[in-house]
Amino acid sequence: MPKGLKETSSLITIGFSALETAPDTYLEERVDLQLNPLDNEVFVVTAIDMDLSAPNAIAGANTAVNAQVTTTSQSDIVNLSATAALAISDNQIRASGFVDGGVAFQKTSMETPPAALEYIGIIATNDFFVGIKGTANGTVKRVAGKMYGYRARADSAVYAALVQSEVLSS
Repeated sequence: MPKGLKETSSLITIGFSALETAPDTYLEERVDLQLNPLDNEVFVVTAIDMDLSAPNAIAGANTAVNAQVTTTSQSDIVNLSATAALAISDNQIRASGFVDGGVAFQKTSMETPPAALEYIGIIATNDFFVGIKGTANGTVKRVAGKMYGYRARADSAVYAALVQSEVLSS
């Protein structure tokens, strides 16, 4: 348990999904956590699991599907070093210069952390965001997943610092 927080629920699983509205365009969905800011309630994220559509195998073309879970709204896909990023996933097919469908690559952040980590992030505002973007696919792509964690109450100073940090990371 992070210092300054008191656990107020057992493990909670929150499902999410996002589907591009047009091929190869960034789309973001907002997921409401229904936290109570009057009680300084936060959500402690313990794990995230994402399932992405596969990129299209197109001879001679590099294709990709990228997805992310962030604490604040983003205008495009970010990388894991972004302060707001909780998890990222990237599926690619590299076929540029090949006459066939190429070679597939998959890259994900540590979706389910080792047992030594207590948590992977704390969401202090009332929602989180799921983003998806395909590259050179020509068809719409989707991401679906689950976030695992628990509700906690923060003392006033910790809550104020968490909210300020989250808002400034956008």
